[in-house]
Amino acid sequence: MFYYFFKNIVLIPLLRWVFRPKVEGMEHLPTSGAAIIAGNHLSFSDHFMMPVMVKRRITFLAKMEYFTGTGLKGRLTAAFFRGIGGIPVDRSGKEAAQAAVDTALGVLERGELLGIYPEGTRSHDGRLYKGKVGVAAMALKSGAPVIPCAMIGTFEAQPTGRRLPRLVPITIRFGEPLDFSRYAGMEDQRAVLRAVTDEIMYAILKLSRQEYVDTYATEARAALRLAPPPAGHDVAAPARPTGRSAAA
Repeated sequence: MFYYFFKNIVLIPLLRWVFRPKVEGMEHLPTSGAAIIAGNHLSFSDHFMMPVMVKRRITFLAKMEYFTGTGLKGRLTAAFFRGIGGIPVDRSGKEAAQAAVDTALGVLERGELLGIYPEGTRSHDGRLYKGKVGVAAMALKSGAPVIPCAMIGTFEAQPTGRRLPRLVPITIRFGEPLDFSRYAGMEDQRAVLRAVTDEIMYAILKLSRQEYVDTYATEARAALRLAPPPAGHDVAAPARPTGRSAAA
């Protein structure tokens, strides 16, 4: 009840009238049945922009911190994610996240839409980072198609650390469904999971036209924190993450 009230009464008028996001490829979304929507993650605004433009309800995997915040902001954030049926993901380890994966598979078994950000966290610099294999495991175990999605402009609107978004053009682009039925029964093979995940990330890359970095976003952030200050400076300057990168 809260989800439909908040989406239709609050979010749709606010986001459609103020930000006027443009949507491309809506025909690729199924009108019924299970599907995984896998997108890039550039901004906290992603949680609002894309679901508002899709008629069907999308249940998202969201980091545990969104559900455990303190203070007024933390309680409001937690209330929102609980109200929309968000699934908290404990990122402290593989075993800790298994319960969230099982719940996500339950969403797909009910024939619903599941939203996931394969990068695992927001991009701190607007580039696309290596995807984690959880999305592949869910796709193979459920048999659901994967719909790649690109959020374009949300990084410029609200990068990490910015509280209020800027009014900039936003585009939400959906790609053709990806069918991985050829890998049925192979969800326990690490090489298969990696190949499926990379195919999903490449589809997102083609839609978003971001620069790609072949390392995990969490590792790239850690590298920034650990980067030594340049000679003659007292504060650390941002260091570009290591790994293969290429412009789309």
